[in-house]
Amino acid sequence: MSVSKEDLEIVAQQIQRTPRGVRQIAHRCSCSGPTVVENEPRLETGEPFPTLFYLTCPRLASAVGMLESTNVMKDFEKLLSESSQLQAQYQAAHEDYLSRRDAIEVLPETKDFSAGGMPTRVKCLHALVAHSLAVGPGINPIGDQALNMIAPWWSVESCVGSKDE
Repeated sequence: MSVSKEDLEIVAQQIQRTPRGVRQIAHRCSCSGPTVVENEPRLETGEPFPTLFYLTCPRLASAVGMLESTNVMKDFEKLLSESSQLQAQYQAAHEDYLSRRDAIEVLPETKDFSAGGMPTRVKCLHALVAHSLAVGPGINPIGDQALNMIAPWWSVESCVGSKDE
């Protein structure tokens, strides 16, 4: 896979550092800029990369951060503890994440670790939202719910160079 030099430059502006291990743009914003990148499972240095899908859009990252600040993760964990259906869906999201990563490269040292606290906790909504956007609705129920809670987060204005950064 490859990603354009222009996209990498935009991602660098979005995250305010040089991106590492980017395989492709996994989702684009309505402004056409990258929203989520898909990373290599392992960096050039050989160490495992912590997240396959990484949220880059500063507007969305800010909205997710604001949502996290309301302690909604505790509410999601309560829902998980009360709903066997939600538990099964979240487990399936975890397995989806692992299978997508393993299709690129199997990482024995992190073979059961996905992202965001899956499959039993809700630790990082940024990772769960990135997964939802990268793979589409209906796969990660917590990421989908978080996106619904912050909609509309997008704008016709570019996410790069905006006042929201």
